Amino acid sequence: MTANREAREDNATATDRRNTTSFDIDLQKIVDENSHRNYFDLTADIVVGVDGSAESFAALRWALRQAAMTGQHVNAVYGWTYSWDMGPEPTTDEDIRKVRTEINNRLREWVDEATRDFDVADEQIKLTSYRSSGSAALLEIGANAQQIVVGRRSMGRVARWIAGSMSASLAEESPVPVTVIRVPDDDDLSVQDQIASSLTPGDQTVHYELPTSPVPRTSRPIVVGVDGSPDSRHALEFAASLARLHDSPLHVMYCWQFRDLGTVPGYETTVPPMPAAQHYADQRVRDFVASFDGTTLPRLPEGLEIIPEAFHIPAGKGLVSASRYARHIVVGSRGLSGLDAHFLGSISKQVLNSAECNLTIVH
Repeated sequence: MTANREAREDNATATDRRNTTSFDIDLQKIVDENSHRNYFDLTADIVVGVDGSAESFAALRWALRQAAMTGQHVNAVYGWTYSWDMGPEPTTDEDIRKVRTEINNRLREWVDEATRDFDVADEQIKLTSYRSSGSAALLEIGANAQQIVVGRRSMGRVARWIAGSMSASLAEESPVPVTVIRVPDDDDLSVQDQIASSLTPGDQTVHYELPTSPVPRTSRPIVVGVDGSPDSRHALEFAASLARLHDSPLHVMYCWQFRDLGTVPGYETTVPPMPAAQHYADQRVRDFVASFDGTTLPRLPEGLEIIPEAFHIPAGKGLVSASRYARHIVVGSRGLSGLDAHFLGSISKQVLNSAECNLTIVH
């Protein structure tokens, strides 16, 4: 890899831009509302946020690996604002140019390090320094991207409240899919080990372990959560594209409660028994997948192993559990019971906060 890559300097400053579930849906309405977006088209850029942290480095590596497989361009974006530890505040054009030159040099170094064990053509890589907060920079530059990629540590609940705002705000406001690359928090695991040992009788030293799969992460399936909503339809398309790219099985997961099913045939005036309800849920998710047949909805890739599944469990809890055994989780930003379009749905927010694997939230 060489350092001869396109470096872009943006002079724009930040602006404050914050200003019952069932499969009975109007498929034509979904297509009409989103006919401009093709989740199988991998020609648009991947935009990735970098800031020198371990989690942003993981996001950069993931984005570059994707580009190595698809031929897409990767735009590595560093959003910056002045802080006291930068020395005197840059006020002249020359001062700002020096700051951007330093940032672009760092970006080149990070890209070279991220691609040390695989190749990406120089012409596929863009380097962008943008004087704005990180999230505002990514929203501005990534508005027409194929996806925006950011890194995030797997944090405890209190830390998530404090530090989880960037990925959450991106997932809420971005018009394009947002992929969150997880990095384990070693400090958090160390404290959990201490707690486990303190609660174990005797002098034994134990290690806190969450249930997980013995299968290597890269050999695990892609999982997409669906509920019949337009956003879950988009999530299925994105997940199918991702599964095809990585040659992974695709599990289409419908987590249901009795109130989600509506009227179960044969039980119009009473609550159906569990076997009947489960059979109905299984059939609905199979029918949903089958509707992607190239007529009203696009056809899913040929040869892709697709496993439709329905589980009687709250959706957030079920998808977080699945994340321990999945390579990647994909969810829609809001389901049929979602609130106003400016807010992330409760299920997708729960998965964003607690998933233990990489995650994409699709609009």
